[in-house]
Amino acid sequence: MDTPNTAPLAGIKVLDLSRLLPGPLGAQYLADLGADVIKIEDTQAGDYAPPALRAVCNRNKRGLRLDLKHPDGQAVLAALARKADVLIESFRPGVSARLKADYPTLSRYNPRLVVCSITGYGQDGPLRDAAGHDLNYSAYAGVADQMGCGPDQPALSNLPVADILGGSLTAVMGILAALVDAQRTGQGRYVDIAIADGLLAGAVVPLATLNAHGDTRAAGGDTLSGALACYGQYRAQDGRYLAVAALEPKFWDTLCRRIERPELLPLHRDGDPDRQAWLRSELQALFASRPLAHWLDLLEGADCCVSPVLKLSESLAHPQFTARGMVQASRHPAYGLAAQIASPVKMSGFQFAIHRQAPLPGEHTTQVLREAGYDDAAIASLAERGIAL
Repeated sequence: MDTPNTAPLAGIKVLDLSRLLPGPLGAQYLADLGADVIKIEDTQAGDYAPPALRAVCNRNKRGLRLDLKHPDGQAVLAALARKADVLIESFRPGVSARLKADYPTLSRYNPRLVVCSITGYGQDGPLRDAAGHDLNYSAYAGVADQMGCGPDQPALSNLPVADILGGSLTAVMGILAALVDAQRTGQGRYVDIAIADGLLAGAVVPLATLNAHGDTRAAGGDTLSGALACYGQYRAQDGRYLAVAALEPKFWDTLCRRIERPELLPLHRDGDPDRQAWLRSELQALFASRPLAHWLDLLEGADCCVSPVLKLSESLAHPQFTARGMVQASRHPAYGLAAQIASPVKMSGFQFAIHRQAPLPGEHTTQVLREAGYDDAAIASLAERGIAL
């Protein structure tokens, strides 16, 4: 029997000092599960993510603007840290110490505090101070080398896998583990997340090839990247694509019989690159002879792992995702109408909801400062001096 609707992270307070994508999205994952997340921005540029991105990476948070270069701003952060469980920051190594936002400083006020730093390359190593973006981390981690249709056709992904897999999700994993330990022992931890490390840790499929054969395959040449005709994307007559992933014999058998090409059955995974290339060309010619709707109708009900390659707008409207409650439409007072993708975590006794839209910079400053123990006169003084806005 389900318990009443109770968020699993209710009562957990998170201070989010991060910007752009990896940190804010990770903090949003925590907020979606019930944590009270306070988005803390500086009093100048703040989080300079584009408004459309800001709107979908910062819901269910409150907003505070704080000048951490000023001693009184640092004192505010210390007051907040006394009652917090987690602090997330994404400054370059060494910056948080200068701002008195580092673990050694804040743990003196609250030994149970978990502090998580998210950087491109971590707090040590020869690249610790290097600038980078998703593509750079993917390049260093050997993942960009594996993306594409061939060695001369590298691909870029509009899903920033390094930022999200290596940054957001890895950070949440570390934070939750440290939180469990802090609640058990009363001692917090410092969590050092390097986005490049997190992505490298996910490169298990090319690692398996490396271990088995002494090297990775070139982009487009491994089992899941193009070596097999039974696993790939095929263009239909109308320019739309089918995703064919008939890796197992039973799926390949069903597909070949539905498309009335039983003579292709023996070529499924025969290990011959030339025959696989021929098979790929045969499938491409076949699928190019009819529009996508024809193939979807022909394969309706066939258990053969073939799917339409949807545009995101189509995915958001698909019955599977709407049935799962994964899509919510909402209107932000400043950023306009936006589709929101719900938390993918489903569990008994909890129902995801958007309680707050992404906060405007400093939207909840007065509220948060009062909770931290500041009276109206002190709050007015901080505002007049531009320290807390």
